[in-house]
Amino acid sequence: MNKTANYQFTIVVPVYNEEDNIYSLEEKLSAFLPQSLYPACVPFVNDGSKDKSSQRIVEVCNRNKDFFYIDLAKNSGLSAAMKAGIDMAESPYVGYMDADLQTTPEDFNLLLQDIANYELVMGIRANRKDSGFKKVQSKIANGFRRMMTNDNVQDTGCPLKVLHTDYAKRIPFFTGMHRFMPALIMLQEGQIKQIPVRHFPRVAGESKYHLWNRLVAPFVDCFAYRWMRKRYINYRVSNNNIGV
Repeated sequence: MNKTANYQFTIVVPVYNEEDNIYSLEEKLSAFLPQSLYPACVPFVNDGSKDKSSQRIVEVCNRNKDFFYIDLAKNSGLSAAMKAGIDMAESPYVGYMDADLQTTPEDFNLLLQDIANYELVMGIRANRKDSGFKKVQSKIANGFRRMMTNDNVQDTGCPLKVLHTDYAKRIPFFTGMHRFMPALIMLQEGQIKQIPVRHFPRVAGESKYHLWNRLVAPFVDCFAYRWMRKRYINYRVSNNNIGV
């Protein structure tokens, strides 16, 4: 039996070379779980890390009954790690946060308050602690994405999101998908709510983002999304006797 089916909320944490953050993640997440509005578990998705992340993930999972791990055979990127976590989730709701701890799991409760009424509830990073250069890049990329997708989302890069798992599983995944999650939920006629959450400076490890994957790649991916949107298949089953 899939262990995530015993919970109502699954928090997916993709990890790539974040050995210095694993124990801090353990502390923050283990403190949050008893306070979560929904019974929750945490699968860490190790995306082919080359440092000690994998060993430390196994270590913290062995001493926390609500922690699990998924090891990808090779580094496949953030979208692939998210897809692996979502594919494994069998709880009604699934969430996502980065391993860099620039957001806090405590703020998941702000999102969970509304998840019963929206298919996606996502954070907006308030008072961002990134450099001015990063903020400018994000502002440009977000503006271009909004123009191309009409999703009206203020901060699609905020790594704090909660979705209905059945909607998340129907998202057409592709490299760069994580930038278009709101637009892809809208293709399913899902409703979205945005809520301000806290943002913190990175205190350990190194950022995996640079000019190419923060600014250039999103421009290219917007055209891939536009191509896919015209061909997207959306359907609802009204009745069947397969499960009878």
